[in-house]
This record gives sequence, C-alpha cells and structure tokens, in this order.
Amino acid sequence: MRWFPRIVVWLILAIFIGIETAAAQEPLTLRQAIQQALKQNPDADLARAGTQEAKAGASLARTQFLPQVNFTEDMSRGNDPVYVFGTKLRQQRFTAADFNLNALNRPEPIGNFATRISGGWQAFDSFRTQKLIHSADLMRSSAETSAKAVDQKIVFDVVQSYQDVLYAERQVAVAQHELETAQSLLSSVDDRVKAGLAVESDRISAQVNEAAMKQGLIAAQGELDLSWARLRLAMGAPELPQSKLQAIEAKAFAENSLEEELQTAAKTRPDLAALGKAQSAQGLAVSAAKMSYGPRVNAYGNWEDDHGLDSGGNNWVAGVQVSIDILPFSKRAQLARETAAKARIDAQLNSYQQQVRLQVSQAHIQRQTAKQSLDTAKAAIDQATESLRILTNRYNAGLATITDLLRGEDAERQAQANYWRAVYGNAVAYAGTLFATGTLTPEAAEELQ
Repeated sequence: MRWFPRIVVWLILAIFIGIETAAAQEPLTLRQAIQQALKQNPDADLARAGTQEAKAGASLARTQFLPQVNFTEDMSRGNDPVYVFGTKLRQQRFTAADFNLNALNRPEPIGNFATRISGGWQAFDSFRTQKLIHSADLMRSSAETSAKAVDQKIVFDVVQSYQDVLYAERQVAVAQHELETAQSLLSSVDDRVKAGLAVESDRISAQVNEAAMKQGLIAAQGELDLSWARLRLAMGAPELPQSKLQAIEAKAFAENSLEEELQTAAKTRPDLAALGKAQSAQGLAVSAAKMSYGPRVNAYGNWEDDHGLDSGGNNWVAGVQVSIDILPFSKRAQLARETAAKARIDAQLNSYQQQVRLQVSQAHIQRQTAKQSLDTAKAAIDQATESLRILTNRYNAGLATITDLLRGEDAERQAQANYWRAVYGNAVAYAGTLFATGTLTPEAAEELQ
C-alpha cells in the first residue's frame, strides 16, 4: 500500500506528458497563425502605438478648454531699492519713515516669503479650439482605421507565407518521390543492361536523372526552409520551430463581379477610409487657421501672500483681456501651410482611390486566372500520370527509349508541381481579393482552410 501514492503520482505525470505530447503534435492551423501574428507582429505594435498617440493628441486638444492654475512659493532677500520698496508695500509694513531719502536710496536688506496662486482661462478664440478638437478626433479615428488596415495586411502576409510553406512541403514530397522513382529506375536499368536488354547509355541517362532528382530535392528542402523563415517573419515569431501545418485542399470560393468588388472596396477599405478622415481633419485645420485671425478673450487672476519673519499681507488682482493680432504674419504663413497640406492630401486621396481600383482589378483577374489554372492543372495531372504509366510499360516491353521514359517522368513531375501551385495559388488569390476589397478578417480567412 505504501507504493500506491507514488503510482498515482506517476499516472498523473504520464497523463500530463501525454496531453502535452498530443498538443505538440497537433498541426498549426491558419487561424492560430493569424491570431499569433496579430499579437506578436511588430507592425501591429506600431499601429497600436500610433492609435495611442492619436488618442493622446485628441485629449491634448481638449485641454485648451480647461483653466490653467499655477502655485508658486518664493523666498527672496535683497537691498535693491525698488525690491525693498515693493516688498514692504506687499507685506503691508510701509511706514512714513520709509519715505526718508536715505532709506529710499540705501535701504536695509529685507527678506520675503511669497505664496502665489495664479490662473487663466481662454474664454473665446473665435471657435478655433473647437475646430482643432474636431480635427484631432478625426485623426484619432483615422489612426484606429489605419490600424485595421495594418491588421488586414498582417493577415494577408500570414496567408501567403502559410501557403508558401504548404506548397514547399508538397514540393519536397514530390521531389522525394521522384528521387525514389529515379533510384528504382536506375536499379531496373542496371538489371536490363546486365540482361542485355538495354545499352550502357541507358544506365548513364538513369544515373544523370538520379543526380538531377537529388539536386531537385536539395533545392526543394532549401525553399521549404526559406518559406518557414517568411512565415516566422509574418507571425512575428522568430523562434517558431518547424512543425506540421494543417493542409488546405482545393476548393471553390464564392465569386462576385468586378463592379461589386469595386463598390465593396470603396465602402470597406480601411486604409481608404483612414485617408478620407485625414482629409476631413486637414480641412478643419485650415478652418482653424482662418479663425486664428479673430479676436480672443482671456480671463486671468492672481492671489499673493507676502510676509517676512513676523508679519505680512496679501493681495489679489483679476481681469479680462481682449486681444486682436494686428500684424498676423505668422498666422498667414500657418494658413498657407495648412492650405498646402490640404491640397496635398486631396491629391493623395484621389491618387489612392485610383490605386485601389487597380488593386481590386488585378486581384479579380488573378483570381479568375488562378481558378482556370486549377481546373487545367487538375486535368493535366491525370493525363500525365496515365501517360507515364503507359511509357513505363512500353519501356519495360522494349517499345520506348529511356529518353521517352525520362520525358514522361519530367512531364508528370511538372504536372504535380503545377497542380499544387494552382491549389495554393487559388487560395492566395481569393485572400488577395478579400484584401483588395478590405474584407480580409481572421474570420474570413477561415474559409481558406
């Protein structure tokens, strides 16, 4: 019975180890890769920092409405005649004897402890502050929308690199199969040469073919490593080990007309919306620059307590100030700069709208091309496989040359590569359409898998 607790502990440990091993063997899904990228990719951090900066700017603009209050504690001592005269007045210690000329010209040093509370409030500035606050709010909204565009770019990069890894894995598998086939062919040719059914040149051709297949396998493995490096970069996970990915099978996706996709992009592209909001914000900045020519009304106040080592007094002052800039040279330059910035962003938005139309058109064409390529590759792979089977039988029967057989293997290998390129290209093209129309969310990306 004394061993029973230990047995229970070992059973529990075995269960946990089994669970961790099973978790480690589970394939990395596209959704998991996207979620990790949105958390770890530096571009996402950069976008979030930009959003926080814009929010802080909007909060800063609102502080213009708030009063300013300052507290000051001052300690001083001196015999400057003006300082002594004013200090005695503020301490309410001035006497008739202080009018003595000698006391006025060469006073005794005096010390002062001054406590001041002062404040000011901008009561009116021709509505300039209101415009700036609205502009800052639009810039905050623009930054938040831009962050969504960055997220969609991250999702698209993950989709592309994920598909690249899957395609590279298929290429390695095809290359491995081709090498095994080449080795089998070389063994068969050796037997045929020894039996006098083939010539030495057939063996040399088979050896050259085997070497080429080895080179192809090495190249495919190198491309797989490079694809994993791109996936790590897209996910923001440089230490991510190579693991199994969840395969994506050939499938048909929903289709829309080019006009529908253009309309969707105009409504949902976050980067386009962000630029539109920035344009509106800049228009308000121009209005604020114009309003800076108007009058300003400021209220102010001050309370002060002055005393020496024994006694003292206090005083206060308050007022309202109205000011107008008669020579607003700097304001004219500011208005010119804001107007030029508005013209620049107007042109930028117009140019970007045309670029979006081109991107959507390109994505639409690429998707149609990918779909047709997949249909063609699907038929070609069946034909190439059957052709290779016939050539193999003919070669074994002495009715075809080794060259014919090798050409058939090349055609079958190329058909395999074209098929898987079309499968993953079709998925990437669909993701490209979603990205171009501004609808590539993590949820939408799940349709790919």
